[in-house]
Amino acid sequence: MNAAADRERDPGLQPERTRLAWRRTTLASTVAAVLAVKTALHGGPSVTGVVACALCCALWLGFLLIAHRRIRTLASTDSPLPLVPRNATAAVLCTVALAACGAALVF
Repeated sequence: MNAAADRERDPGLQPERTRLAWRRTTLASTVAAVLAVKTALHGGPSVTGVVACALCCALWLGFLLIAHRRIRTLASTDSPLPLVPRNATAAVLCTVALAACGAALVF
């Protein structure tokens, strides 16, 4: 009975909302990375600033890869598979590390 109920389930706009949420989060991550790079290089490049920029860019690229893969999965089917815990953990770690890197640059 559960399999039949799953087949008849109408997801409505939920996959579209989730896809848009991933896009918004990617945009916010991009803005945070750009501002972190701008802050790190303000007043001239230094070794610490360049390392912080490289770290921010690497974290941003990692999140972008995960988000793009998820957006593509959500767009390809009406009932996408749930997000793999490994990818969810990686996305959270990239986001938190980027935020911490940005905060460290401000202080």
